[in-house]
Amino acid sequence: MQKHGENFEFSAIGVVKTPFHDKFGIPRQPGLVSEAKGVIKLHPDPDLKTALRSLEEFSHLWIVFVFHEHGGKNWKPSIRPPRLGGNRKVGVLASRSPHRPNPIGLSAVTLEKIDLEAPGGPEIHVGGVDLLDGTPVLDIKPYIPYADSIPDANAGWASEAIERYPVKFTDEAESAIKKRDPTGEKNLRALIIQVLELDPRPAFKKRQNPVTDPAHWGSRYGFDMLGSDVKYELQDGCFVVYAVV
Repeated sequence: MQKHGENFEFSAIGVVKTPFHDKFGIPRQPGLVSEAKGVIKLHPDPDLKTALRSLEEFSHLWIVFVFHEHGGKNWKPSIRPPRLGGNRKVGVLASRSPHRPNPIGLSAVTLEKIDLEAPGGPEIHVGGVDLLDGTPVLDIKPYIPYADSIPDANAGWASEAIERYPVKFTDEAESAIKKRDPTGEKNLRALIIQVLELDPRPAFKKRQNPVTDPAHWGSRYGFDMLGSDVKYELQDGCFVVYAVV
């Protein structure tokens, strides 16, 4: 039986490359932003390459990772989840906060392809990521529907439908996106829409400056995505992207 306070040591098997270079704009959960593509870059270890055998037969994966830059030194037993607007406290183990007794996370993502011969180590291309660029990966497991999916599960305090808001672009922003993604290969425009419609702002900003309150229209924010600074403001009950620089 494990003793209280017993320590374990793990080594990352690789890192995830994602469009999200800072915490602002990262989806709150995996799968909410389907256009958020990522690449799990494994270390160039022959054993890891062999360990991927038959993984391509699955459509989805679990990524076990480390919240390596959440900024919290000490975890707290109670937190205020963004889904509750920061108005109610719950136990941290009843949440998915990165500030946990052990900063370990779990995300279900779609498996798009595996490149075993990629320079520098195998690459696993995935979709629907909710991870910061450079996140260390501890383990990968196949998602198995009959064991992992529970259709009648109770979502507790997180059961309410996720609210989404309209997203618009100025002509200047549209032009900037075309310059940065001329072929549409990066799906930059779609990615921005999927992130913004979920309102990626911190919970306290959502409380202070509601999207639908005219008193706060004109308030401006921004986040980094794919190396671009996406700047947006509140207007007419929606998010308006006015610059991508």
